[in-house]
Amino acid sequence: MNRKPLHSLESHLNRRRHLLQLGQSGLLGLGLGSFMNSTSARAGVGNNEIRSRAKSLIIVFCTGAISHHDTFDMKPDAPLEIRGEFNPIQTPIPGTVICEHLPKLASRAHKYALIRSLSHKDNNHLMSTHHVLTGHLQPGAFFDKVASRDDWPCYSAGCEYLRPRTDGIPSGVNLPTFLMSSPLTWPGQHAGFLGPMYDPWQIVGDPSSAEFRVDALTLAQGIDAVRLEQRRSLLSRLDQTAAVSRDAAACRMNEDQKLAFSMLSSGKLSQAFEMHREPSSVRDAYGRHPFGQSLLLARRLVEAGVPIVQANMGPVQNWDSHQAIFSTLKGRLLSPLDQAVAALLDDLESSGRLPDTMVILLGEFGRTPKINKEGGRDHWGPCFTGLFAGAGVQGGKVIGRTDDIAAYPDSAAYSPDDIGATVYQALGLEPHSIVHDRIGRPVHLNEGKVIEALYNGVEST
Repeated sequence: MNRKPLHSLESHLNRRRHLLQLGQSGLLGLGLGSFMNSTSARAGVGNNEIRSRAKSLIIVFCTGAISHHDTFDMKPDAPLEIRGEFNPIQTPIPGTVICEHLPKLASRAHKYALIRSLSHKDNNHLMSTHHVLTGHLQPGAFFDKVASRDDWPCYSAGCEYLRPRTDGIPSGVNLPTFLMSSPLTWPGQHAGFLGPMYDPWQIVGDPSSAEFRVDALTLAQGIDAVRLEQRRSLLSRLDQTAAVSRDAAACRMNEDQKLAFSMLSSGKLSQAFEMHREPSSVRDAYGRHPFGQSLLLARRLVEAGVPIVQANMGPVQNWDSHQAIFSTLKGRLLSPLDQAVAALLDDLESSGRLPDTMVILLGEFGRTPKINKEGGRDHWGPCFTGLFAGAGVQGGKVIGRTDDIAAYPDSAAYSPDDIGATVYQALGLEPHSIVHDRIGRPVHLNEGKVIEALYNGVEST
């Protein structure tokens, strides 16, 4: 395999994406690719660490933007062209209703909080995806601005930069799809200006398929534990030579190889991808579909020690319902989402992991209040809803109010910047930590405010 550096972003993203494609193997002669995060140029921890609420974060991302009107912020008293075709159902929380096609989540409303007053100013998929998944506006943003190394880092990249790992476990994994519609590559999926060494791992493949595997995390044919240790010993001697020669490139490569050996010898991460290890009853509870098995895989990855997992609920713009929104939601989207997220919350609670695992479900914006002539709803940044659970979040709470047609917040609004501040603080990282952009300028990683109402139930005024 060609190991020369790839300088263009698109080449790098394509390489990373295809590297972990279903069935990829044999890299470096060990079954592990050159996607190892470099340990050089790491940021010091120091004052960046604060008391954490969560060990892990699972982002359930409804790419394309799930309709808040037809799920978590229904307006049954609004005119038909606003309220739509679905009916609300009561949850165990007095006065809180959600969509009839989310019955499992309705019965579990005591396990999560809803923020109905999320808001930002953009109606473009790419810009809004960047904002939601990084907690920062996209630098130099314009309509359909594709991913670049001037972008802000995604949450796992910020985590890796401030809290670098040396155990071979990545700080972030994105699965099971890569957000791209040729020729547009969605921003917000990588480390942006921090550089490719901090990118999360991208897994592409359907975890519900019997053929699903990630061979890049297993030993190649003919390599056993004895030979692996022999190669480790040889590299150790090469390390000493590199140290004497002070060859920075050689030292950096050796650090990457150490991480590779650590990962391959432990097997902890590779076992997380072995979905057959789960009891059939658990797999059935999540649902034998991509939504369900992706969230089950996300749970397995956080158990293996991955701090941040983003599970995309379908291919890019899967929830972008400009036409026939009600048949689309009812026919193929809401039921598997309902089953998968409910099972994830139940699973985390029964295993005792919900108190230290934050779960966030959201899209990049909301949908227009008025149904269009094609029977769909269009892009709407001024108002949308997010579901938050675990890691100290008070379940059964509804934070924020919207007006009579769910067009605008009717109480304090919370921005994607605030989501970012909440994420970083929950993970024990100071949101306003200083990082450096591509030309070395110091900047604050995040400039939002922590959404304290998630924890104390008291809303901002």
